[in-house]
Amino acid sequence: MRVFLTFLAAYVLSQFYRSFLAVIAPELAHELMLDAQALGNLQAFWILGFVVTQFPVGWALDTLGPRRTVSLQMLAAVAGALLFATAHSAFALNIAMLLIGAGCGSIYMGAIYLFGRIAAPQRFALLCSWLLGLGTAGNLLAASPLAFVAQSVGWRGAMMGMAAATALSALSVLLLIRDPVRITTHGSRGLFGGVGDILKIRNLWPLLPITAVSYAVVLAERGLWAGPYFSSVFGLEPVARGNALLVMAAAMSAGAMAYGPLDRLLGTRKWVVFGGVAVTALCFAALALPGLSLTAAIMVMGLLGGFGMTYGVLMAHGRSFVPDHLLGRGITLLNVLFIGGAGVLQPLSGALMKRLAGVPPEQAYATLHLIFAGLLGLSLIVYAFSQDNPPKA
Repeated sequence: MRVFLTFLAAYVLSQFYRSFLAVIAPELAHELMLDAQALGNLQAFWILGFVVTQFPVGWALDTLGPRRTVSLQMLAAVAGALLFATAHSAFALNIAMLLIGAGCGSIYMGAIYLFGRIAAPQRFALLCSWLLGLGTAGNLLAASPLAFVAQSVGWRGAMMGMAAATALSALSVLLLIRDPVRITTHGSRGLFGGVGDILKIRNLWPLLPITAVSYAVVLAERGLWAGPYFSSVFGLEPVARGNALLVMAAAMSAGAMAYGPLDRLLGTRKWVVFGGVAVTALCFAALALPGLSLTAAIMVMGLLGGFGMTYGVLMAHGRSFVPDHLLGRGITLLNVLFIGGAGVLQPLSGALMKRLAGVPPEQAYATLHLIFAGLLGLSLIVYAFSQDNPPKA
């Protein structure tokens, strides 16, 4: 329980940082004169910082343990939040987001590494999903509460507060987490050597496209485009926009937790993921329907957020094929795809929305949402050929 709660506090912050831009994006764009491409780049820099740390994180978890890896790396997020709060240019914001992303890069990985080492295998998906679900409270903080604080003290003051909270969380990881006994092996020990061994596991191959796409589109929607969508299409002001995003954030949290026990209850991981991603694709397609009311759009966003949180079960599906001595690098490779897919998708979506700047907002966002739906559909076709590996009773 100590391990879970300590990492939960840190992961709430990580979730906040990957989604807070959606709430303050219109104000940020106005104050610093950022266009859609610049906004897309901001989130992409967070993802870049996150992704470039993943292979070193995997090596560090396997060799140094999660205690030092996570606590020291979180200091980069503290520095990034302070820089963001004082930034006056797109360049400074990009560097800040790069640092924040790097600082968040080992939090979830450190937690699930410990789950994979100290928990029963059949509980892995449950722990991953519940950490994800409860940690998604960070999305709740990055909705109405952030909108209220930003309106009261400004977005700069809000980010100063988040820097202090991140520093306190890093200290708690350092003091409260204990590393598991290290596994020694004669296998590959290099920084990238173990990755080659993991890529030789053919059962992982059909999982790679859906891993790269399924979370990326949900992260792009919640973390970047949902706020501007409600602002441009429905004219919502900051607090009303935050309230609309709160519905999606709450659904993401509830959905992630609901997915936790499903692989054991239904006796399958593959078809739990398949069904959730299929419904998510339909939700994106529904957002492209003409004449959608505000109430309907909020409800569809909620369904999208809830059904789209297949992350934990999909991670458990991939982890089931990875041997223990490569666990750190195995889960971080999957996470590179989860977050790296968003790193590719978000600047591309920003470029798309910039090209569509001259068309009505309803049409521009319909195009974006249909593309997201199509990407999910293509990944499902490949995933259908994967081998199921249900949890043992």
